Amino acid sequence: KWLFEIIVFPLMKLLFDTCVLYPTVMRTALMGACRVMGWTPLWSDRILEEWAHSARKLGPLGEVQARAEIALLRTQWPKSCVTYSQGLEARLYLPDAADRHVLAAAIAGNADKIVTLNNKDFPKQTLWDEGVDRIDPDRLMFDATQTHPTAMRQIAEHIVADAQNMSDAEWTKRALFKKARLP
Repeated sequence: KWLFEIIVFPLMKLLFDTCVLYPTVMRTALMGACRVMGWTPLWSDRILEEWAHSARKLGPLGEVQARAEIALLRTQWPKSCVTYSQGLEARLYLPDAADRHVLAAAIAGNADKIVTLNNKDFPKQTLWDEGVDRIDPDRLMFDATQTHPTAMRQIAEHIVADAQNMSDAEWTKRALFKKARLP
């Protein structure tokens, strides 16, 4: 069985777009899946900076909290930040030019897939031409759960417990993950 899992779910390098790193529940679940599956998460300084910038919408402490979470992520995954040349980014085309840096980071990091919710701005053919694919975070979580259900269930239970400790709400796994766009 173990050999079969490696063939079906090879060790992948995954470039995480800002939109899947910024929501805490989604990021925590995805990083847990990376640990369980042996996948390598990747991002760039610019992606992390977009996360910090987006968190300003939460108020004065939003960016401070985001920067602390980014520092923890960098500590947990010290080899995950990739760099790329501006020339690489400049030669790329995507429907939204503001997303070219994500593809440039994926190419520079030799990523197998870009994990994003933003499918329309990352056309598969364009990505394939660069040797990259994209995947929805829910699909990635489904694959990890199919392969390692017990470990992924434990990760989900820890996330729910953390959510309940940080809020007054009584969360169920289903409700929390649906809210996090990981149904």
